[in-house]
Amino acid sequence: MKKVNINAYQMGLVFKNGVYKKMLKEGKYWLWNEQVYVYDIIKPFIAPVELNILLQDAELANALQLAEVKDNEIVLQYENDLLKQVLTAGRYAYWKTVIQYDFIKADTSKIEITEAIDRTTLQNSKVLPYVRSITVENYEKAVLIVDGKYSKVLEPGIYYFWRNSISVQMARVDMRGQQLEVNGQEILTKDKAALRINAWAQYKVSNIEKALLQNKEYDKQLYVAFQLALREYIAGYSFDELLESRNGIAPRQNESVGQAFILQNVKEKAEVLGVQVSGFGIRDIILPGDVKEIMNQVLVAEKKAQANTIMRREETASTRSLLNTAKLMEDNAMLWKLKEMEYVEKIADKISSISINGNGVLIEQLKQIFVPQK
Repeated sequence: MKKVNINAYQMGLVFKNGVYKKMLKEGKYWLWNEQVYVYDIIKPFIAPVELNILLQDAELANALQLAEVKDNEIVLQYENDLLKQVLTAGRYAYWKTVIQYDFIKADTSKIEITEAIDRTTLQNSKVLPYVRSITVENYEKAVLIVDGKYSKVLEPGIYYFWRNSISVQMARVDMRGQQLEVNGQEILTKDKAALRINAWAQYKVSNIEKALLQNKEYDKQLYVAFQLALREYIAGYSFDELLESRNGIAPRQNESVGQAFILQNVKEKAEVLGVQVSGFGIRDIILPGDVKEIMNQVLVAEKKAQANTIMRREETASTRSLLNTAKLMEDNAMLWKLKEMEYVEKIADKISSISINGNGVLIEQLKQIFVPQK
């Protein structure tokens, strides 16, 4: 016979020859040839034998709180409203004591988290291994693909899904306006002149399902659509017409004919791609080397012709002015004399001294020039 003490906040299970007999509460007991398992009731109960055998004792069953977790389930176990652990498949027993146990069961065989679990809990290190998250930025949209099938469109935000064997993929698209470069296009004009053209186009995705699900690489298809429209437009111009109307294809405040032609040509194709086009323009027209040299020669000749025209116009104006002055001097002797004195003054300004050798006739002639006649 042996004495067994069961203290406060303890429970005892009595076994004889491996067979469960009874449960002991707080107190002192004398036992004969029996084995006693003593449990701290503030800790989880771990059965020494099959739990179903023990639960046949109604008193013990009433003293325990059970949590059963099936396959493809997890249970969040809380103690006094604090997450303690995550329970996987199995049966768990807890003593009914001053500690408040709560359990939230979750079905992890699906991907959607429909249980009342807040984001903070989902980001807890104990729960995180069972959760996968997807972030869609504020300027994006995404399509959710579950097991290879389209599920839904994801708006900007953070999404949480259960981590399991179900394949979950996401394809995202930038919904902001974007620019497409259409560079290095070798195009023949109507008169067979080879040009290299650099252009740009502006667009934005308007329908994410069409862009990602119904089309492969929608941006490359849009590039080809602009490329073909540009070639069609350029092929309708001769080389000279294209140079004259270069600004006519670039976007301005009023939509140009060329821009309108290309945008209209691409618009329907862009809608099929789930894209909305908003602008187009030519950045550069690059001429072949020999054509560039000829154009430079033409430009120089044009500038020389303009310079000659200006010079002739100025010479004509100067001659006309001299003719008008001569007519006035012819009709007015005083004006003639003033003009004569003006030129004499200009000559005198450049003379520092005059040496005169000659007879009185020369002196008399100078006197007539410089001395006013009464």
